[in-house]
Amino acid sequence: MAGRLEHFTRALPGFGEAVGSMIGTIRAAGVPDATLELVHLRVSQINGCAFCVDTGTKGLRKNGEPDERIDMLPVWREAPGYSDAERAALALAEAATRIADRPDPVSDEVWAEAARHFDETALAGLVAQIALTNLFNHANVAIRRPVGAW
Repeated sequence: MAGRLEHFTRALPGFGEAVGSMIGTIRAAGVPDATLELVHLRVSQINGCAFCVDTGTKGLRKNGEPDERIDMLPVWREAPGYSDAERAALALAEAATRIADRPDPVSDEVWAEAARHFDETALAGLVAQIALTNLFNHANVAIRRPVGAW
């Protein structure tokens, strides 16, 4: 499948720099990098963004994430090997991504569980990671960014 734009951040002056700044801010929020990367991959799986799933799995493997945790991510609720904090982050990521699936997409219960594991700054970082991943997923699907174009 051919892409529609080589890379939308290059076509929109200043956008790439702004995104880079956001990524730096998110990474400084106190959420472990592995958790941020698992959230990125799970959101990308939900949204069907092949480009982000490809880069996400490759990045996790490059950073030493065990194959079992990557392979079992779509069924993390039933799978062993995820911490309670990671489970809370993944539940928040799924709820905040599937906002049209139910009247109260991010329930108080989901939020409270995440807040049990992450302070306010880290929660803001998680929400920003989820939102930024959704932005990239939607953009990459719209422009048909091909797998391996990184």
